[in-house]
Amino acid sequence: MTTEPNLVAVITKDHREVERIFAELETGSGTPEHRRALADHMTTELVRHSVAEEMFMYPAARKALPDGDQVADHEIEEHAEVERTLKDLEGVEATDPTFAELVGKVITDVRHHIAEEEQQLLPRLQQACSADELRELGDKVVKAKAVAPTRPHPSAPDKPPANLILAPGTGLIDRLRDTLTGRDH
Repeated sequence: MTTEPNLVAVITKDHREVERIFAELETGSGTPEHRRALADHMTTELVRHSVAEEMFMYPAARKALPDGDQVADHEIEEHAEVERTLKDLEGVEATDPTFAELVGKVITDVRHHIAEEEQQLLPRLQQACSADELRELGDKVVKAKAVAPTRPHPSAPDKPPANLILAPGTGLIDRLRDTLTGRDH
């Protein structure tokens, strides 16, 4: 028997990490460079998390839940909205008033999304999937995050099989860009 974390634990842990970043951004403290770096870190974490959910959690919801298609489509649309905002945020300096507005929108939208997942989707998946399925999904999500893109790509495919094929290549390109530009991930 494996002791690897299951899907619910992996997703919830990611949510807590994002909330930690949000809390630091909400203080408004730090140099503009630090705030920009923090926003980049937030973007990286959100994109990697979203891609992994779209690759494995939402297909599992489609399969396991009677209204899985509707649930997955709704969650993917929320991801798309956040990703568009992250793309808008990408080139904005932390000293620009738009920076705080865009960060605030991301935080509000993601907190809504987290609440929906943790209060509705994750408990339903926990009921509908076996412990082994949840462990396997958790492992797949962890592995997918390691190769997922680190920058927003709002027009990228968000459903299998296209996202399963393209996300690792896009992730590699993003990590190369991050290395060349000194952006931490």
